[in-house]
Amino acid sequence: MKKFKVGYTTGVYDMFHIGHLNILRRAKEQCETLIVGVTTDELCFKRKHKYPIINERDRKAIVEAIRYVDRAIFQTDMDKIRTVKELGADVVFVGSDWKGTDAWKQYEKEFATAGCNVIYLDHTDGISSTILREKISK
Repeated sequence: MKKFKVGYTTGVYDMFHIGHLNILRRAKEQCETLIVGVTTDELCFKRKHKYPIINERDRKAIVEAIRYVDRAIFQTDMDKIRTVKELGADVVFVGSDWKGTDAWKQYEKEFATAGCNVIYLDHTDGISSTILREKISK
């Protein structure tokens, strides 16, 4: 299988769990360099109307320590095409739950004009930060 040069993926990575690790491992298997955007606390609040349990600095430090990650950066906005161009990414990895959505159909078109592919990675069933939040609050 041909490896991509620079891969990019983003996430909040709150309460880091096996689903996060699986995504990062699968992404790294397909590219030489994996850059991970860690969503800032403010952007998370703006999009999800809640702050992460773990602050952005600590979440970034955790992601940086994962052996599959070559570099972690903060994701401060949703301008994915600008970030892809700035990083020189030739592939973006995203969860398969986004496949076929209007937003990602549009992203696919925009990325294609920048020579960037989109690969959808399977979600790990039965685990998410939301599920962990619910377990903690019981």
